[in-house]
Amino acid sequence: MEKEDGGLRGFILSQIEQRGAIPFSQFMEWCLYHPRYGYYQTSGVKIGAGGDYYSSPTVHPIFGTLIARQILQMSEILEGERFDVIEMGGGRGFLSEDILNWAERNDPSFYDRLHYHLLEVAPFFLEEEKERLVRHEKRGKVSWIDPEAFSEGKHTVHGCFLSNELVDAFPVHRVVMDHGNVKEIYISQRDGQFVEQWSHPSDPRISTYFHSMNILLEEGQKAEVNLRALDWMEQVGRSLREGFVLTIDYGYLAHELYAPYHRDGTLLCYFKHRVSENPYERLGEQDITSHVNFSSLIRKGEEVGLQFTGLVPQFRFLIGLGILQEMESMGREMSSIDGLKLRLSLKHLVEPETGMGEVFKVLIQHKGVDAFHLAGLRDLDSIPWPTS
Repeated sequence: MEKEDGGLRGFILSQIEQRGAIPFSQFMEWCLYHPRYGYYQTSGVKIGAGGDYYSSPTVHPIFGTLIARQILQMSEILEGERFDVIEMGGGRGFLSEDILNWAERNDPSFYDRLHYHLLEVAPFFLEEEKERLVRHEKRGKVSWIDPEAFSEGKHTVHGCFLSNELVDAFPVHRVVMDHGNVKEIYISQRDGQFVEQWSHPSDPRISTYFHSMNILLEEGQKAEVNLRALDWMEQVGRSLREGFVLTIDYGYLAHELYAPYHRDGTLLCYFKHRVSENPYERLGEQDITSHVNFSSLIRKGEEVGLQFTGLVPQFRFLIGLGILQEMESMGREMSSIDGLKLRLSLKHLVEPETGMGEVFKVLIQHKGVDAFHLAGLRDLDSIPWPTS
């Protein structure tokens, strides 16, 4: 563990020594994004079988196919000669590749109108994205946006902002209810070991965060506050001229996220597909996430001109876009064994109990668009089911 002990751990301990106790959000920021030691700044496979966790695009290309269908419908609603997609946090580039491949193969006119942009802060993800998408880049279909230029509001979009498992990776503040007051959790050290202590919130927004959503934590209950998500939503809302915001992530509405049965919050760490609740080990070598508060994204979106379109579990979104029909069609061309393998693989995307189907949600917001219906938000009763 030389990297942890002599590198990131030593850096954080030295910062605490110089500055005093730091908010957990700062600790998480360094663990994930420190320019030399951060989890997302260093080499190595993060996503997929050889990494630390799975994401939907790594399960099967059908996920990107269905997202492409929804984006196509959005482009038809919005009309115009050009439709821009900005994917934020594109990871290894599987989703963008699958969307572009589907458009090129199935709807050349849509592919001609489509201009795909990626905003990526992780250098090794950026490198893999450019390798994976080189063919589409040569055709003028793909480009990369400078994160700093975006944060300064230099990009306006007529199209769609797309993200898959972006918001859960934003550094969060952690809080605890202490004698009726919301206290923030800070990180200090004792004899070279990290220790937690509670004090007044470091950001005034934390004090009003729960009250604004009519949430009252129980005594001793811990929770996460994702202020970075609010800043991100504000930037997106100001950059979107007309179109949609499509956000896919795991989480809940506020009343469920902060329910008493989440007494210790939802902070989780991922290392080699093992899950823990200890962010103070394997510094810079494990992912750290927390569940998304979709209520806060909806409220902030409305403040910056984004109207609420819908929020559905991922399984319902994918069924509305035809995943069952796709599975049936693909299965006809396979042997019984291969068909079974396909169904078992795709089950992970839609299984409500043990897979990604229920805990993952799809939030859609819109701006400057009138009456419309999106296939991914259809009621299940209106969907034609496979016949076999």
